Amino acid sequence: MINLENINLLDLQSSQMKKDPTTIALCAALAPHFRQLAKEVRLCLIYSRIYELDETTLDELAWQMHIDWYDANATLQQKRELVKTAILIHRTRGTPYAVEELIKTYFGDGYIQEWPLYGGEPYMFKVVTSNPSVTDYQAAQFRKVLGYAKNIRSHLEEIIIVLTGEMELYFGSAVHTGDYIQIRQVM
Repeated sequence: MINLENINLLDLQSSQMKKDPTTIALCAALAPHFRQLAKEVRLCLIYSRIYELDETTLDELAWQMHIDWYDANATLQQKRELVKTAILIHRTRGTPYAVEELIKTYFGDGYIQEWPLYGGEPYMFKVVTSNPSVTDYQAAQFRKVLGYAKNIRSHLEEIIIVLTGEMELYFGSAVHTGDYIQIRQVM
């Protein structure tokens, strides 16, 4: 595989061109510029470097990509996830999938429970997550940006945080069978 940063342009020429003085001079003159260009090409790769980008760059990308649900006060990790999933959410806006992507970004895990599944009012839904570290602030931020991903007719009824705990529980039982006999003295 060719490494663009260490390439010698003269090696790419045909055997006849390698003997030409003009070609030799041109390759020698262009080599430093070509190496610099090869280093800068890496900066154009945004999505493969999303976890290396700083907050300022992420804010600019959010503006450029018209991420209406972008929260400038979000954590760096959430900003990276919002930018990373922006194109996907734009494509699937108005679907449960888009809402579930936002749930993953803000809560880490979770899913949508639509009204027919729990017997609720039509066009209502609940968000269920099992992340115990979800705060009121995160829930409020999620409610704020939810309107950009969900369809217009559906409304969020509530956010449910399901907490499960594990503990060792011991129990025992005993069964005793027998007859009860009452003995009386007869006089």
